[in-house]
Amino acid sequence: MKIVLSFLFSLFLFTAVFSQKNSISEFNIKGNKKLKNSFVLKISNTKQGAQLDSILIKEDIQRLKRLPAVRNATYEVIRKGKDLYIVNFNIQENFTIIPSINAYTSNNDEFAYRIGLSEFNLLGKNMILGGFFQKDIYNSYETHFIAPYLFSKKLGISLSYQNLTSQEPVFFDSGTVDYKYNNKSFETLALYELNSKNRFQIGLDYFTETYLYTPKPSDVAPPDGKQNIRVHKILYKFIYEYDNLEYHYQYISGFRNVFNFQYVSSRDDTTLPKFLIGWNDFLYYKRVGTRGNWANRLRMGTATNSNSPFAPFSVDNNVNIRGVGNTIDRGTAAIVLNTEFRYTLLDKDWFTLQGNTFVDMGSWRNPGGTFGDFSKSE
Repeated sequence: MKIVLSFLFSLFLFTAVFSQKNSISEFNIKGNKKLKNSFVLKISNTKQGAQLDSILIKEDIQRLKRLPAVRNATYEVIRKGKDLYIVNFNIQENFTIIPSINAYTSNNDEFAYRIGLSEFNLLGKNMILGGFFQKDIYNSYETHFIAPYLFSKKLGISLSYQNLTSQEPVFFDSGTVDYKYNNKSFETLALYELNSKNRFQIGLDYFTETYLYTPKPSDVAPPDGKQNIRVHKILYKFIYEYDNLEYHYQYISGFRNVFNFQYVSSRDDTTLPKFLIGWNDFLYYKRVGTRGNWANRLRMGTATNSNSPFAPFSVDNNVNIRGVGNTIDRGTAAIVLNTEFRYTLLDKDWFTLQGNTFVDMGSWRNPGGTFGDFSKSE
């Protein structure tokens, strides 16, 4: 019995001594003004009293760099005594109340613009609150709230409401018909971070689509029953993201993959049928020299191949092929490559200006067509 007790005591003593080896006696967060220390502690694996682990520290720094509120983050480890260390996180913050301005022309040479305002660090807890107003022939607006770490260091929520109205061309056999298109939607998503590289989103979007035929003297008339369309839909969404990007201020290096799968149900299966749609974005970034950044996106997607003029994939200036105009074609599958070179023209502590040279290319499968459509020149 004495031998057993001696063995257990020795094991306990060894475990206690071992657990104190290379431990963090002091953990400090420096440089942050608006971003709260309590939030940084909440999402960090590095803790006072924990064992010193350089891998976990580097993961925490990368997680901080990905936050919109953080311009850059570094760390330092200082030896305090035998097996005791001080860990300091040094944070440089971004301005987080950011306006946005976007101006362009539509297919009819109409001047269009979008203005918005977002707070990317609400209450110092990396919550995003914002919205925009858009004038593209018709008025539109959107508002959103995103809190990736609202409930815990792994679980958050995203809420958004939009009322978007645009002139939408739809391609029938008889010709192209312009509709006044409106989409009113409310979306709620649960956000889950498995670890520093893997994240999930799951939720639904309840929305109403309206197509109103607004005829002009030269317009082709739509087929019977398709002059005015109003349909309620529910969209079920699943997103998986793998993020292995390295950030250094505005420069990005590495690989990121985003898979998006959706099921859209409709109350009117004849005009706007229900369908499945999924696509995958492969994103690759490479630092070039001291001021250059090469960025690439390859999107491959497919959907239910219905022979419908309301196909889900579009060729659109604001979505995939810059410069073509607003929605010039539709399809049920797509392959799109966007590649661009960004060069920093001006870099100050509070302001950065970049120039951008890009090439966009892609091909689509026609509604009801085959994958052979990808190789057809038209």
